[in-house]
Amino acid sequence: MDGAQVWTMIGAFTALMMGMLTVVSTLFIRVLRSEIGGLRNEMNGQLGGLRNEMTARFDAVNTRFDAVGTRIDGVNARIDGLDRDVQALVKRTFGLDRE
Repeated sequence: MDGAQVWTMIGAFTALMMGMLTVVSTLFIRVLRSEIGGLRNEMNGQLGGLRNEMTARFDAVNTRFDAVGTRIDGVNARIDGLDRDVQALVKRTFGLDRE
């Protein structure tokens, strides 16, 4: 083999290696993008499920707070009734008008 043939073989080998490097890197990038896309979809699904669960729980808490508010309104009405009764008793017993 003379010098020209050696340089031709070196050039062909270099071109082959560069081609393989290009193919491997392209395939790696495709796989990486696919995996990242799958991870993104999975995370979006999990976050969507968490959002739905939290919305349901907050709705349940709001319902419970509404029930507590209704009970407090009932207690306030009963206290107002007791206050009227006590005022009537004081007025009747002591003959005073208390306001």
